[in-house]
Amino acid sequence: MKILILGHKGMLGSDLFLRLFAFHDVAGLDIEDIDIASSGACEKAISEIEPDVVINAAAYTNVDGCESNREKCFSVNAEGVKNIAVSCRERGIKIVHFSTDYVFDGQKQTAYVEDDACNPINVYGQSKLAGEEYLKQFSDNFLLIRSAWLYGKNGKNFVKTIVEKARTEKYLEVVDDQIGSPTFTWDLAGAVQLLIESQHTGTFHITNRGNCSWYEFANKILKFAGITGVTVNPIKSDKLIRPARRPHYSVLNCRKFSQSTGKTMRYWQVAVDDYIGKVIK
Repeated sequence: MKILILGHKGMLGSDLFLRLFAFHDVAGLDIEDIDIASSGACEKAISEIEPDVVINAAAYTNVDGCESNREKCFSVNAEGVKNIAVSCRERGIKIVHFSTDYVFDGQKQTAYVEDDACNPINVYGQSKLAGEEYLKQFSDNFLLIRSAWLYGKNGKNFVKTIVEKARTEKYLEVVDDQIGSPTFTWDLAGAVQLLIESQHTGTFHITNRGNCSWYEFANKILKFAGITGVTVNPIKSDKLIRPARRPHYSVLNCRKFSQSTGKTMRYWQVAVDDYIGKVIK
């Protein structure tokens, strides 16, 4: 297949590129090459490259920044998706697009399934939901992947932040009342490759298996990194002064992916240990 990855230098996009280029004809464009908020730029790139599949790994992901940059956030996360979908529709090109656990409000007590009602509580989640709606409105050939708590080789992420802080600070505070599923972008990219190659369409939840709080996540990171002498103190979300609210429980149910592919994702603890061994140490 000829595959175009938008945002191919980002944390997820770079792993998608590495996963796919050995088996397919893969091209990549990033922020310096294309502004997906421009319908003309999307039309030009897609008409010139003529891909079979467009993977949109480009997004405005600064959750707190979205609160004060609503227009920019929606231009990328919503209008950008519309532009891609419109450019692909008449050419019959499949779209793979990524969304987030933050489209849910976190009030549910069990893992969210693909058909659960969305009710985002911050601007970032609202923009990603708007992007989902545009995708469904303007494309009938898409893969919509919701994932959560991503970390990977490229870009800033929670794992790198905890390790960096623990090397200079002996006391860390991390919230213990937000529950989700940490997800290694390498594993997510592999799952997406499987779905693309097996011609699946529709909405799928994909994260590493299991769930934890950010506090539990931080403690595992320090353990796997071999960092001792650092105290992690659990705190509540309301102690942090942050512009964007976060859902308290945003675990995604990935049963549909497993039933559709016959494959299961690694447990998050195994994935984090692998990531730290390969990337951090």
